[in-house]
Amino acid sequence: MKRYNKPATSKLVARYDNELKNLLMEDLKAFRERNQFTSSNKQEAIQQQLSAA
Repeated sequence: MKRYNKPATSKLVARYDNELKNLLMEDLKAFRERNQFTSSNKQEAIQQQLSAA
């Protein structure tokens, strides 16, 4: 009868934490890239309004 080694719970938790962190970092990078253009446009619009006044 074969016995399968089960990974320690702490190793599973560490792996889960690392995977979750990586996913969140990728999402944050994508969010920043998408919103970088719009935020720079908003800043330019505000500066134009201030200089026109």
